[in-house]
Amino acid sequence: MPVSLPRVTLIAKPGCHLCDDARAVIERVTADLGVGWVEHSIADEPALAEQYWEQIPVTLVDGRQHDYWRVDEARLRAALGG
Repeated sequence: MPVSLPRVTLIAKPGCHLCDDARAVIERVTADLGVGWVEHSIADEPALAEQYWEQIPVTLVDGRQHDYWRVDEARLRAALGG
């Protein structure tokens, strides 16, 4: 199944164990549903650091904030129509 343009964005930072957990959930869900995703690091993007510093990791779905700190797999699947 071809992967679509990214619908999920993970905003993370290096060395963040919650980010690692979120990434694993996002990878699993998006692979199952054939949905694209992308990751941005607050270490590389100062505007994101300013906006999301206290909520990392942050998950966006279709450009809107979906979750922060943890990603609920069932909730993410539901948001993506799966």
